[in-house]
Amino acid sequence: MSNDEVVAGRPESRRRGIYILPNLFTTAALFGGFYAIVQAMNGRFEHACVAVFIAMILDALDGRVARLTNTQSAFGAEYDSLSDMVSFGAAPSLVIYEWAMRDLGKLGWIAAFIYCVCAALRLARFNTNIDVVDKRFFQGLPSPAAAALVTGFVWVMIDNNIAGQADFLGLSMPYLACAITAFAGISMVTNVFFYSGKDFNLRKSVPFAAAIVLVIILLLVSSYPPGVLFGVFVCYALSGYVMAALRRVRKRGPRQPSA
Repeated sequence: MSNDEVVAGRPESRRRGIYILPNLFTTAALFGGFYAIVQAMNGRFEHACVAVFIAMILDALDGRVARLTNTQSAFGAEYDSLSDMVSFGAAPSLVIYEWAMRDLGKLGWIAAFIYCVCAALRLARFNTNIDVVDKRFFQGLPSPAAAALVTGFVWVMIDNNIAGQADFLGLSMPYLACAITAFAGISMVTNVFFYSGKDFNLRKSVPFAAAIVLVIILLLVSSYPPGVLFGVFVCYALSGYVMAALRRVRKRGPRQPSA
C-alpha cells in the first residue's frame, strides 16, 4: 500500500519538491477512484469495482517507484493520502450504497458514512503514527484492503447475477451489504494489527518454490478474478483478528492445576 511506503521514511528526510513520475501513478490511482464513482452513479457497478482494484495496483506502485528512484517527498505523501481517501474511502462507500443500500433509507447512508469516516480516520492516524508503530504491521485494516473487501463483495455478487435487492442464502442483500460495509469501516480504526509485508525484500533471492507459488496465485486470480480476489481479502481482513485471538490465548498461558 503505497501511502505506507511513501511516507515510511522520517519526516525530516522528505524533500519539498514535486516529482513527476511517482505522482503520475498517484494521479492515475485517483482517477481510478473518480471513475469508480462516476460508473456507480451510472449504474455500471462492475466497471466501478474493477476501477477500484486498478487503483489499488497503481497505489501500490507509486510508493515503490518513489523509493526506487529516490523521489520521496512531503508533497507526494500528502497527495497519496488524499488520493487514497477518494479511491478507497469515498468510492467504495458510494459503490455499495448505490448498488444495495440506497433503499434502506437512513440505515443505508449511515453505514456508508461509517465506512467513509473510518477511512479518513485511518489515514489520519497513520500519518501521525509513522514513527511509532512497527513497520511490519498496519494498525487497523489498510484502506485499500477495506476497499477491496467492499467492492469485491459487490463484484462477486454481480458476476453471479445476484441483484443488490435480492436475497442470498436466506439473507437480505441490503442488510448483508450494510454489515460488510460497517465491518470493513470499523476494522480500519481498530487497534488490531495486520501484517504489512514490508519485511519482504524483492531484491533478495527467493527459493524456487516461491516462484511456483506466485505462478499458482496468478493462475488462480486469472481463472476467476472476482471470487479469488474477494476471498483473498476476506482472509486478510480476518487474519488480524485471528492473530490477535491467538496472541491473547498465548498470553494467558496454560492454567496451573489447583492444589
